[in-house]
Amino acid sequence: MTASHCTDALAELVAGAGELYGRQRSARFFFDSEPQELRWVLRTTDDVVNVTIYKFPDVAVSPDLPDSHGTMIWQATYPRPAFAHGVLEAAHTVLTEHGEAGYLAKWAMHPYPVALVQDLRRLHMRDDVCDLSHDLSRP
Repeated sequence: MTASHCTDALAELVAGAGELYGRQRSARFFFDSEPQELRWVLRTTDDVVNVTIYKFPDVAVSPDLPDSHGTMIWQATYPRPAFAHGVLEAAHTVLTEHGEAGYLAKWAMHPYPVALVQDLRRLHMRDDVCDLSHDLSRP
């Protein structure tokens, strides 16, 4: 899956993972894949996250369509701690590889989502029992 630079994909993913720590039991967001839409639907019950990704042929019309009109291209279930940790590790890898300036140069319209990453890390450390290493440098 490739997200267009028109989509703030990393911020959407990090924010979506963070939404699952409150009262909200689901989050949805999309990546513009020019011309397609990749719609992510996250649902949580207890401490399990179900991730489903749907593909729609045209991002210009698909936001108004229900999930059932898309083609499910991926579905998986993860413990919430593992999902959140994976999102944090991915964000850290992107930052390590590109730096904030390099990220902005690559994504053009979207700066690296520092505050969202920090917020997800805080929620993850506060609410999850996670045996994985959390030696992730800034942010």
